[in-house]
Amino acid sequence: MRKIWILVVLSVLVALVGCSTPPVRCTSPEDNPRHHYLRGMEALEALKVDLAKEKFDRALYCDEQFSAANSGRAVVYAMKARTNGDSGFKTVEIERALESLEKGRKTAETDNDRFEYYVAAIRAHSMIKGNKWLDQAEDAYKEAMNQKIDERLLDYYQGREAATYFIGLAYLDAYEFRKAEDKFRDTLGARKDGKWNEAADRAWKKTTKIVRAMGGLTVGDVGKKIAVKENVGRGDLAALLIDEMKLDKLFAGRIPVKSQLDKLQPEFTPADVLNHHFKDEILTVMKWKVRGLEPKFDEITKAYLFKADDKVARGEMAFILEDVLMKLTGDEKLATAFFGQDRSPFPDVKPTSPFYNAVLNMTTRGIMEGELSGEFRISDPVDGAEAILAVRMLQQRINIH
Repeated sequence: MRKIWILVVLSVLVALVGCSTPPVRCTSPEDNPRHHYLRGMEALEALKVDLAKEKFDRALYCDEQFSAANSGRAVVYAMKARTNGDSGFKTVEIERALESLEKGRKTAETDNDRFEYYVAAIRAHSMIKGNKWLDQAEDAYKEAMNQKIDERLLDYYQGREAATYFIGLAYLDAYEFRKAEDKFRDTLGARKDGKWNEAADRAWKKTTKIVRAMGGLTVGDVGKKIAVKENVGRGDLAALLIDEMKLDKLFAGRIPVKSQLDKLQPEFTPADVLNHHFKDEILTVMKWKVRGLEPKFDEITKAYLFKADDKVARGEMAFILEDVLMKLTGDEKLATAFFGQDRSPFPDVKPTSPFYNAVLNMTTRGIMEGELSGEFRISDPVDGAEAILAVRMLQQRINIH
Protein backbone atom coordinates (compact mmCIF):
# COMPACT_ATOMS: atom_id res chain seq x y z
CA MET A 1 0.00 0.00 0.00
CA ARG A 2 2.83 2.36 0.90
CA LYS A 3 4.52 1.74 -2.50
CA ILE A 4 1.27 2.49 -4.31
CA TRP A 5 0.89 5.73 -2.35
CA ILE A 6 4.46 6.79 -3.23
CA LEU A 7 3.83 6.07 -6.93
CA VAL A 8 0.65 8.16 -6.83
CA VAL A 9 2.49 11.09 -5.24
CA LEU A 10 5.30 10.86 -7.81
CA SER A 11 2.77 10.75 -10.65
CA VAL A 12 1.08 13.86 -9.33
CA LEU A 13 4.42 15.67 -9.03
CA VAL A 14 5.37 14.72 -12.59
CA ALA A 15 2.01 15.96 -13.84
CA LEU A 16 2.43 19.24 -11.98
CA VAL A 17 5.91 19.75 -13.40
CA GLY A 18 4.64 18.98 -16.89
CA CYS A 19 1.88 21.56 -16.58
CA SER A 20 4.12 24.28 -15.18
CA THR A 21 5.62 27.07 -17.33
CA PRO A 22 9.06 26.49 -18.88
CA PRO A 23 11.96 27.61 -16.70
CA VAL A 24 13.10 31.18 -17.23
CA ARG A 25 16.41 31.10 -19.07
CA CYS A 26 17.48 34.73 -18.65
CA THR A 27 17.07 36.24 -15.20
CA SER A 28 19.40 39.24 -14.81
CA PRO A 29 17.87 42.72 -15.43
CA GLU A 30 19.66 43.37 -18.73
CA ASP A 31 19.56 39.77 -19.95
CA ASN A 32 16.13 40.05 -21.53
CA PRO A 33 14.83 39.77 -25.11
CA ARG A 34 13.97 43.43 -25.61
CA HIS A 35 17.39 44.62 -24.41
CA HIS A 36 19.23 42.20 -26.71
CA TYR A 37 16.96 43.18 -29.62
CA LEU A 38 17.79 46.88 -29.16
CA ARG A 39 21.51 46.17 -28.98
CA GLY A 40 21.17 44.06 -32.13
CA MET A 41 19.43 46.84 -34.04
CA GLU A 42 22.11 49.30 -32.93
CA ALA A 43 24.75 46.87 -34.19
CA LEU A 44 22.94 46.74 -37.54
CA GLU A 45 23.09 50.53 -37.77
CA ALA A 46 26.86 50.30 -37.26
CA LEU A 47 27.01 47.52 -39.92
CA LYS A 48 28.27 45.07 -37.28
CA VAL A 49 26.26 42.24 -38.76
CA ASP A 50 27.78 39.36 -36.79
CA LEU A 51 27.30 41.19 -33.49
CA ALA A 52 23.71 41.94 -34.44
CA LYS A 53 23.02 38.26 -35.13
CA GLU A 54 24.60 37.34 -31.80
CA LYS A 55 22.24 39.73 -29.99
CA PHE A 56 19.16 38.48 -31.85
CA ASP A 57 20.16 34.88 -31.13
CA ARG A 58 20.43 35.70 -27.43
CA ALA A 59 17.03 37.39 -27.48
CA LEU A 60 15.52 34.23 -28.97
CA TYR A 61 17.34 32.08 -26.43
CA CYS A 62 15.64 34.11 -23.71
CA ASP A 63 12.26 33.91 -25.47
CA GLU A 64 11.78 31.66 -28.49
CA GLN A 65 8.54 33.47 -29.35
CA PHE A 66 10.07 36.96 -29.39
CA SER A 67 8.87 38.25 -32.77
CA ALA A 68 11.10 41.32 -33.08
CA ALA A 69 14.29 39.25 -32.83
CA ASN A 70 13.14 37.00 -35.69
CA SER A 71 12.40 40.11 -37.76
CA GLY A 72 15.80 41.56 -36.89
CA ARG A 73 17.54 38.34 -37.80
CA ALA A 74 15.84 38.45 -41.22
CA VAL A 75 17.53 41.81 -41.86
CA VAL A 76 20.89 40.31 -40.80
CA TYR A 77 20.61 37.45 -43.28
CA ALA A 78 19.44 39.82 -46.03
CA MET A 79 22.48 42.04 -45.40
CA LYS A 80 24.77 39.03 -45.64
CA ALA A 81 23.12 37.95 -48.89
CA ARG A 82 23.56 41.42 -50.38
CA THR A 83 27.25 41.75 -49.56
CA ASN A 84 28.41 38.25 -50.53
CA GLY A 85 29.30 37.53 -54.14
CA ASP A 86 29.21 33.72 -53.85
CA SER A 87 25.91 32.57 -55.39
CA GLY A 88 25.66 29.45 -53.22
CA PHE A 89 26.22 31.37 -50.00
CA LYS A 90 23.82 34.07 -51.18
CA THR A 91 21.05 31.53 -51.79
CA VAL A 92 21.45 30.06 -48.30
CA GLU A 93 21.33 33.50 -46.66
CA ILE A 94 18.23 34.48 -48.64
CA GLU A 95 16.46 31.30 -47.51
CA ARG A 96 17.40 32.07 -43.91
CA ALA A 97 16.14 35.64 -44.26
CA LEU A 98 12.77 34.51 -45.61
CA GLU A 99 12.46 31.83 -42.90
CA SER A 100 13.19 34.39 -40.19
CA LEU A 101 10.63 36.77 -41.69
CA GLU A 102 8.01 34.04 -41.61
CA LYS A 103 8.83 33.28 -37.97
CA GLY A 104 8.58 36.99 -37.20
CA ARG A 105 5.13 37.07 -38.79
CA LYS A 106 3.87 33.98 -36.99
CA THR A 107 5.09 35.07 -33.55
CA ALA A 108 3.81 38.66 -33.83
CA GLU A 109 1.11 39.16 -31.19
CA THR A 110 0.56 42.92 -31.04
CA ASP A 111 0.29 45.71 -33.60
CA ASN A 112 3.73 46.88 -32.49
CA ASP A 113 5.12 43.40 -33.20
CA ARG A 114 3.49 43.43 -36.61
CA PHE A 115 4.82 46.92 -37.36
CA GLU A 116 8.38 45.78 -36.56
CA TYR A 117 7.84 42.73 -38.75
CA TYR A 118 6.56 44.75 -41.73
CA VAL A 119 9.42 47.26 -41.52
CA ALA A 120 11.86 44.33 -41.43
CA ALA A 121 10.08 42.93 -44.50
CA ILE A 122 10.59 46.23 -46.37
CA ARG A 123 14.28 46.19 -45.48
CA ALA A 124 14.86 42.51 -46.24
CA HIS A 125 13.07 42.48 -49.61
CA SER A 126 14.95 45.64 -50.63
CA MET A 127 18.26 43.89 -50.00
CA ILE A 128 17.34 40.44 -51.34
CA LYS A 129 15.77 41.85 -54.51
CA GLY A 130 13.88 38.72 -55.44
CA ASN A 131 11.07 38.49 -57.98
CA LYS A 132 8.74 41.51 -57.65
CA TRP A 133 10.68 42.67 -54.61
CA LEU A 134 9.44 46.26 -54.84
CA ASP A 135 5.81 45.10 -54.90
CA GLN A 136 6.49 43.06 -51.76
CA ALA A 137 8.14 46.04 -50.07
CA GLU A 138 5.20 48.30 -50.99
CA ASP A 139 2.70 45.76 -49.64
CA ALA A 140 4.66 45.55 -46.38
CA TYR A 141 4.69 49.36 -46.15
CA LYS A 142 0.91 49.57 -46.55
CA GLU A 143 0.42 46.95 -43.84
CA ALA A 144 2.88 48.70 -41.52
CA MET A 145 0.99 51.97 -41.85
CA ASN A 146 -2.31 50.22 -41.07
CA GLN A 147 -1.14 48.99 -37.66
CA LYS A 148 -2.50 50.80 -34.60
CA ILE A 149 0.83 51.12 -32.87
CA ASP A 150 1.68 52.51 -29.45
CA GLU A 151 4.72 54.66 -30.24
CA ARG A 152 5.65 54.84 -26.55
CA LEU A 153 6.42 51.11 -26.69
CA LEU A 154 8.10 51.24 -30.09
CA ASP A 155 11.53 51.57 -28.53
CA TYR A 156 13.73 51.13 -31.60
CA TYR A 157 11.78 52.49 -34.58
CA GLN A 158 10.04 55.08 -32.34
CA GLY A 159 7.41 56.12 -34.87
CA ARG A 160 5.54 55.00 -37.97
CA GLU A 161 7.67 57.38 -40.08
CA ALA A 162 10.39 54.71 -39.84
CA ALA A 163 8.40 52.66 -42.34
CA THR A 164 8.15 55.70 -44.62
CA TYR A 165 11.91 56.22 -44.47
CA PHE A 166 12.70 52.61 -45.35
CA ILE A 167 10.22 52.46 -48.24
CA GLY A 168 11.96 55.64 -49.45
CA LEU A 169 15.24 53.73 -49.46
CA ALA A 170 13.52 50.92 -51.36
CA TYR A 171 12.37 53.37 -54.05
CA LEU A 172 15.89 54.78 -54.23
CA ASP A 173 17.23 51.23 -54.74
CA ALA A 174 14.65 50.75 -57.50
CA TYR A 175 15.69 54.06 -59.15
CA GLU A 176 12.20 55.45 -58.54
CA PHE A 177 13.71 58.79 -57.64
CA ARG A 178 10.58 60.96 -57.45
CA LYS A 179 8.79 58.45 -55.23
CA ALA A 180 11.87 58.23 -53.02
CA GLU A 181 12.04 62.02 -52.80
CA ASP A 182 8.38 62.15 -51.73
CA LYS A 183 8.83 59.53 -49.00
CA PHE A 184 11.91 61.19 -47.54
CA ARG A 185 10.02 64.49 -47.50
CA ASP A 186 7.11 62.78 -45.73
CA THR A 187 9.52 61.36 -43.15
CA LEU A 188 10.88 64.83 -42.42
CA GLY A 189 7.37 66.22 -42.14
CA ALA A 190 6.17 63.55 -39.72
CA ARG A 191 7.74 65.14 -36.65
CA LYS A 192 10.21 67.89 -35.85
CA ASP A 193 12.99 65.94 -34.16
CA GLY A 194 12.29 62.35 -35.16
CA LYS A 195 14.88 59.60 -34.95
CA TRP A 196 14.98 59.20 -38.73
CA ASN A 197 15.11 62.90 -39.62
CA GLU A 198 18.88 63.17 -40.05
CA ALA A 199 19.12 60.14 -42.33
CA ALA A 200 15.98 61.16 -44.23
CA ASP A 201 17.34 64.69 -44.72
CA ARG A 202 20.55 63.35 -46.28
CA ALA A 203 18.60 60.98 -48.51
CA TRP A 204 16.10 63.71 -49.49
CA LYS A 205 18.90 66.08 -50.52
CA LYS A 206 20.51 63.31 -52.56
CA THR A 207 17.31 62.34 -54.38
CA THR A 208 16.36 65.98 -54.96
CA LYS A 209 19.74 66.48 -56.59
CA ILE A 210 19.23 63.40 -58.77
CA VAL A 211 15.71 64.47 -59.79
CA ARG A 212 17.01 67.91 -60.74
CA ALA A 213 19.90 66.39 -62.69
CA MET A 214 17.56 64.17 -64.67
CA GLY A 215 15.00 66.88 -65.42
CA GLY A 216 14.02 66.62 -69.08
CA LEU A 217 16.24 63.60 -69.70
CA THR A 218 15.32 60.03 -70.49
CA VAL A 219 18.09 58.29 -68.58
CA GLY A 220 18.82 54.63 -69.25
CA ASP A 221 19.76 51.92 -66.79
CA VAL A 222 23.44 52.86 -66.87
CA GLY A 223 22.68 56.46 -65.99
CA LYS A 224 20.32 55.50 -63.16
CA LYS A 225 22.89 53.21 -61.58
CA ILE A 226 25.54 55.91 -61.78
CA ALA A 227 23.13 58.56 -60.44
CA VAL A 228 23.01 57.00 -56.96
CA LYS A 229 26.79 56.73 -56.63
CA GLU A 230 28.60 58.83 -54.04
CA ASN A 231 31.76 58.77 -56.15
CA VAL A 232 31.96 58.47 -59.93
CA GLY A 233 34.86 56.50 -61.38
CA ARG A 234 36.64 57.04 -64.70
CA GLY A 235 34.79 54.06 -66.17
CA ASP A 236 31.45 55.46 -64.97
CA LEU A 237 32.12 58.81 -66.65
CA ALA A 238 33.11 57.06 -69.87
CA ALA A 239 29.82 55.14 -69.75
CA LEU A 240 27.81 58.33 -69.16
CA LEU A 241 29.44 60.06 -72.12
CA ILE A 242 28.94 57.12 -74.48
CA ASP A 243 25.65 55.58 -73.32
CA GLU A 244 23.74 58.65 -72.16
CA MET A 245 25.24 61.51 -74.19
CA LYS A 246 25.77 59.32 -77.30
CA LEU A 247 29.21 60.85 -77.73
CA ASP A 248 30.34 58.33 -80.34
CA LYS A 249 27.48 59.32 -82.63
CA LEU A 250 28.06 63.04 -82.02
CA PHE A 251 31.77 62.81 -82.77
CA ALA A 252 31.18 60.63 -85.83
CA GLY A 253 28.82 63.28 -87.18
CA ARG A 254 31.75 65.72 -87.31
CA ILE A 255 33.69 63.46 -89.73
CA PRO A 256 32.29 63.70 -93.27
CA VAL A 257 34.33 60.90 -94.88
CA LYS A 258 33.32 57.37 -93.82
CA SER A 259 36.72 55.89 -94.68
CA GLN A 260 38.33 58.19 -92.13
CA LEU A 261 35.78 57.13 -89.54
CA ASP A 262 36.45 53.44 -90.15
CA LYS A 263 40.15 53.92 -89.45
CA LEU A 264 39.54 55.27 -85.96
CA GLN A 265 40.43 52.67 -83.36
CA PRO A 266 41.88 52.78 -79.85
CA GLU A 267 45.66 52.40 -79.96
CA PHE A 268 45.51 49.39 -77.60
CA THR A 269 43.32 47.73 -75.00
CA PRO A 270 44.58 48.26 -71.44
CA ALA A 271 44.91 45.01 -69.50
CA ASP A 272 42.62 46.20 -66.70
CA VAL A 273 39.79 46.86 -69.17
CA LEU A 274 39.59 43.38 -70.74
CA ASN A 275 36.92 42.09 -68.34
CA HIS A 276 35.43 45.41 -67.26
CA HIS A 277 31.65 45.85 -67.62
CA PHE A 278 32.23 49.21 -69.36
CA LYS A 279 34.93 47.87 -71.70
CA ASP A 280 33.20 49.03 -74.90
CA GLU A 281 32.54 52.51 -73.54
CA ILE A 282 36.12 52.90 -72.30
CA LEU A 283 37.58 51.81 -75.64
CA THR A 284 35.26 54.27 -77.40
CA VAL A 285 36.47 57.29 -75.38
CA MET A 286 40.02 56.07 -76.01
CA LYS A 287 39.27 55.91 -79.74
CA TRP A 288 38.25 59.57 -79.69
CA LYS A 289 41.22 60.50 -77.48
CA VAL A 290 39.09 62.34 -74.93
CA ARG A 291 41.56 64.38 -72.91
CA GLY A 292 41.63 63.41 -69.25
CA LEU A 293 40.36 59.90 -69.95
CA GLU A 294 43.58 58.53 -71.42
CA PRO A 295 45.28 55.45 -69.94
CA LYS A 296 47.73 56.16 -67.10
CA PHE A 297 51.16 54.67 -66.56
CA ASP A 298 51.11 52.30 -63.59
CA GLU A 299 54.38 52.09 -61.68
CA ILE A 300 53.64 48.63 -60.26
CA THR A 301 52.81 46.83 -63.50
CA LYS A 302 54.99 49.13 -65.64
CA ALA A 303 52.12 49.33 -68.11
CA TYR A 304 49.49 51.82 -69.20
CA LEU A 305 46.16 51.07 -67.51
CA PHE A 306 42.82 52.83 -67.70
CA LYS A 307 42.12 52.59 -63.94
CA ALA A 308 38.35 52.63 -64.41
CA ASP A 309 37.60 52.65 -60.69
CA ASP A 310 39.73 55.70 -59.89
CA LYS A 311 37.51 58.49 -58.57
CA VAL A 312 37.02 61.52 -60.80
CA ALA A 313 37.58 64.87 -59.06
CA ARG A 314 35.51 67.91 -60.02
CA GLY A 315 38.52 69.65 -61.54
CA GLU A 316 39.25 66.56 -63.64
CA MET A 317 35.66 66.38 -64.88
CA ALA A 318 35.81 70.04 -65.93
CA PHE A 319 39.01 69.22 -67.85
CA ILE A 320 37.36 66.23 -69.58
CA LEU A 321 34.13 68.03 -70.47
CA GLU A 322 36.05 71.04 -71.79
CA ASP A 323 37.75 68.75 -74.31
CA VAL A 324 34.40 67.26 -75.34
CA LEU A 325 33.00 70.78 -75.80
CA MET A 326 35.98 71.82 -77.95
CA LYS A 327 35.78 68.70 -80.12
CA LEU A 328 32.04 69.09 -80.72
CA THR A 329 32.06 72.85 -81.38
CA GLY A 330 35.38 72.99 -83.17
CA ASP A 331 36.26 76.06 -81.10
CA GLU A 332 39.92 75.55 -80.22
CA LYS A 333 40.12 79.02 -78.64
CA LEU A 334 38.36 77.56 -75.60
CA ALA A 335 41.65 75.90 -74.61
CA THR A 336 43.21 79.29 -73.75
CA ALA A 337 40.13 81.45 -73.16
CA PHE A 338 41.02 82.32 -69.56
CA PHE A 339 44.81 82.26 -69.69
CA GLY A 340 46.60 85.24 -68.19
CA GLN A 341 44.03 86.08 -65.54
CA ASP A 342 45.43 87.23 -62.20
CA ARG A 343 42.38 86.74 -60.02
CA SER A 344 40.22 83.63 -59.72
CA PRO A 345 36.51 83.75 -58.87
CA PHE A 346 37.05 80.62 -56.76
CA PRO A 347 39.36 80.71 -53.70
CA ASP A 348 40.28 77.03 -54.15
CA VAL A 349 41.16 77.31 -57.87
CA LYS A 350 44.30 79.32 -58.54
CA PRO A 351 44.86 80.85 -62.00
CA THR A 352 48.02 78.72 -62.19
CA SER A 353 46.06 75.47 -61.75
CA PRO A 354 46.11 73.18 -64.81
CA PHE A 355 42.33 72.93 -64.42
CA TYR A 356 41.69 76.69 -64.11
CA ASN A 357 40.77 77.30 -67.75
CA ALA A 358 38.50 74.26 -67.85
CA VAL A 359 36.75 75.22 -64.59
CA LEU A 360 36.03 78.71 -65.96
CA ASN A 361 34.81 77.33 -69.28
CA MET A 362 32.41 75.01 -67.48
CA THR A 363 31.12 77.46 -64.86
CA THR A 364 30.67 80.47 -67.16
CA ARG A 365 28.50 78.29 -69.41
CA GLY A 366 26.49 76.82 -66.55
CA ILE A 367 27.70 73.29 -67.26
CA MET A 368 29.14 72.97 -63.76
CA GLU A 369 28.49 75.06 -60.65
CA GLY A 370 30.42 76.36 -57.69
CA GLU A 371 29.22 76.16 -54.11
CA LEU A 372 27.28 78.80 -52.17
CA SER A 373 30.43 79.19 -50.08
CA GLY A 374 32.19 80.48 -53.19
CA GLU A 375 34.43 77.44 -53.62
CA PHE A 376 34.45 75.14 -56.62
CA ARG A 377 35.59 72.07 -54.64
CA ILE A 378 38.17 71.30 -57.31
CA SER A 379 39.63 68.24 -55.55
CA ASP A 380 36.36 66.74 -54.28
CA PRO A 381 35.11 63.58 -55.98
CA VAL A 382 32.19 63.94 -58.37
CA ASP A 383 28.99 62.19 -57.30
CA GLY A 384 26.54 60.57 -59.70
CA ALA A 385 23.98 63.38 -59.70
CA GLU A 386 26.67 66.00 -60.38
CA ALA A 387 28.01 63.99 -63.30
CA ILE A 388 24.58 63.52 -64.88
CA LEU A 389 23.67 67.19 -64.40
CA ALA A 390 26.95 68.30 -66.01
CA VAL A 391 26.43 65.97 -68.98
CA ARG A 392 22.86 67.22 -69.35
CA MET A 393 23.95 70.88 -69.31
CA LEU A 394 26.75 70.12 -71.77
CA GLN A 395 24.19 68.58 -74.14
CA GLN A 396 22.07 71.71 -73.92
CA ARG A 397 25.01 74.02 -74.65
CA ILE A 398 26.01 71.95 -77.67
CA ASN A 399 22.44 72.05 -79.02
CA ILE A 400 22.39 75.83 -78.59
CA HIS A 401 25.74 76.11 -80.35
